[in-house]
Amino acid sequence: MGTTALNKRVVQVTKLLAGTKKRYPNGSQKLTFGGADHTVDEVNTNLQKFVDNRTAVDTAKASAKAKVDAERADLASLLAYIDEFVKFLRTTFGTAADALGDFGIPPPKARTPMTAEAKAVAAAKRQATREARGITTKKAKQGIKGNVTAKLVVTPGAPPAEPSTAATPAPTAGATAPNGR
Repeated sequence: MGTTALNKRVVQVTKLLAGTKKRYPNGSQKLTFGGADHTVDEVNTNLQKFVDNRTAVDTAKASAKAKVDAERADLASLLAYIDEFVKFLRTTFGTAADALGDFGIPPPKARTPMTAEAKAVAAAKRQATREARGITTKKAKQGIKGNVTAKLVVTPGAPPAEPSTAATPAPTAGATAPNGR
């Protein structure tokens, strides 16, 4: 049952309660309905319980709404404060995992260097983007991206040639230099 329907029932039950007290003033009088006998006091107690429960729910909702509104009002400033405190702790303790762990802060992850393949692919993509953009305005360049799907394939080169064992002739003692000196 929705809140609106329940609120309508509260109005109806309040009127039933007032009518019961007016028409049946004797609390011990027996009323038979729903296949059972009930006293007027029992009827009044159950009707009042329904009204009290609904009133308590409405009060709790209003209180909860006030608390939620108060939380929302403070949320941005408190989150900024907390973030600054975490930055302070990271600056103070650096990469000391045990000290940061005491505060529930994970240690900074080690940066993994790019592989040679990833570097080559990134360079190819940068070059393709430069070629795709060409000469144009800065604003027009922003929407253009180079389209490269590249994968670096490294093929091993031929093994270096071994120096030959044949000796080169040594210059003779009486020979002159090529420039004639």
